[in-house]
Amino acid sequence: MQTLQPSAVADLLEPGRRVFVAGSSNEPQGLVEAIRQHSDCARGVTFLQFPLPGLNRTDLSALHPEAKQVTFFLTPDLRPGYAAGRVRFLPMHMRHVFDYLRTAALDLALVQVARDRRGELRLGPNADFHAALARSRTTRGTPLLVAELNHGIVAPAGAPRVDPGTIDYVVESERGALTMPPPVRDDTTAAIGRHVAGLIRDGDCIQTGIGAIPAAVLAALGDKNDLGLHGGLIDDGGVALIERGVCTGAAKSHLRGRHVAGMALGSHALFDGLAQRPEVVLAGADVTHDIRVIASIDCFVSINSAVEVDLDGQVNAEVVAGRQISGTGGAVDFMRGARLSQRGRSIVAMTATAGRGSRSRIVKRTSVVTALRTDVDLVVTEYGVAKLHGATQDARARALIDIAHPDFRGELAKRQGGSGFESEV
Repeated sequence: MQTLQPSAVADLLEPGRRVFVAGSSNEPQGLVEAIRQHSDCARGVTFLQFPLPGLNRTDLSALHPEAKQVTFFLTPDLRPGYAAGRVRFLPMHMRHVFDYLRTAALDLALVQVARDRRGELRLGPNADFHAALARSRTTRGTPLLVAELNHGIVAPAGAPRVDPGTIDYVVESERGALTMPPPVRDDTTAAIGRHVAGLIRDGDCIQTGIGAIPAAVLAALGDKNDLGLHGGLIDDGGVALIERGVCTGAAKSHLRGRHVAGMALGSHALFDGLAQRPEVVLAGADVTHDIRVIASIDCFVSINSAVEVDLDGQVNAEVVAGRQISGTGGAVDFMRGARLSQRGRSIVAMTATAGRGSRSRIVKRTSVVTALRTDVDLVVTEYGVAKLHGATQDARARALIDIAHPDFRGELAKRQGGSGFESEV
């Protein structure tokens, strides 16, 4: 492990190189800034990242006119580069991103590490893909691992340990953690949260995503007992349930008593708390998003959102009006794992309308299918719950119309060219 000055990072890049940059709450900001300060080193370089909106703000392709970026998630900050052809979107489920990176031709990997309260070296608050990079080093001898050792954060006690011998170069820094402000909840999201909470049973193991609806769901679970957590992330709401004794993991059939996530997203208080909670385990996407692991957890409930759901139950979670706005992500991994779990359920929760009420999220036909109609058990809006599992095609359409905004129900009922519903089988 050789220590470098930030300015020396530029010497590791050259035209034709492919460089993975860790994303979400573990983006190595100091390394990215070092490249920005010597931007000519990015000429001809292709960067790969799985960024999160509002957190990873750098369009890596904009570091040099001849740079490119491959992204697994299209954020607002990347849209100009995407429109210009510098950013290329790779649609891929989260679990498969792990396998892709394990075998991809990478030259460098830029990551962030920190020391825990005992001084041990660990990953920062995201473990999604690090193990894939380590396996790639074993099988291919690449990529070179360049780590930013951030003395400004304390590593989560449950983050994977990092062997210093696996790091080729280290750049030291002292920066605060990348935090995410709490989502803004309102009466609509609160109603959705209550509907979803009504579907959760004591002892269930739940997975939630990012945003106001997941926050509302977690806030509505205070009267539950012995819930488990296994998902792509843990946030302030999840930790609050642990602290209140609602989430104990005592009923989990896999990693009992442990709360498993790929990343931590939230406030400084969240990161301070995780530094003292070894029972919150950060793991790679080969664990958090693996269908076989999820299916082994009894009573697993996936809770995800959507841009729109059509009358067949197909889910679009990434495209609005023909415009790519996000990515495939990990929702389908969880949905399919939940469907295989004993007594598991797959829930999609969303507001009934978008565009300040101008557009229904229940539609006749989605433009892009992120999740199949067979991946979803229940759809929830502020108007109630549509139970799709075991329902015929027409029964599921009627159930979905019933939870659409009343202003759009009449038009939705005119499906199939106005001929109405087919007869029940």
